[in-house]
Amino acid sequence: MNHIEDGGPAFPSGQCYTITDPVYGYTTKHSKGPLHLGISQRDWFAANASEEDIQEFLPQTIGEEAEFTKKFGFKPTRQWARYQHADAMLAARKET
Repeated sequence: MNHIEDGGPAFPSGQCYTITDPVYGYTTKHSKGPLHLGISQRDWFAANASEEDIQEFLPQTIGEEAEFTKKFGFKPTRQWARYQHADAMLAARKET
């Protein structure tokens, strides 16, 4: 299975720390306040893709769609296009 880079949490909050017992040596995790990782940056970018962002990745003609389906084995969907946009946004962030 390929790992999908999701950019990490979009809105992390809280702090997590560990304490190791000096006598027994076991480690426990604690958090200062609730630890909410939220959605990933990839999901955030996908959910907030504009109509123009979505259309940029979708085939514009029936012929282009047929070629796409033949090449990849599935029809492109709006959801697929949203995540293509999200992946492009994550890649752009790495460039800067």
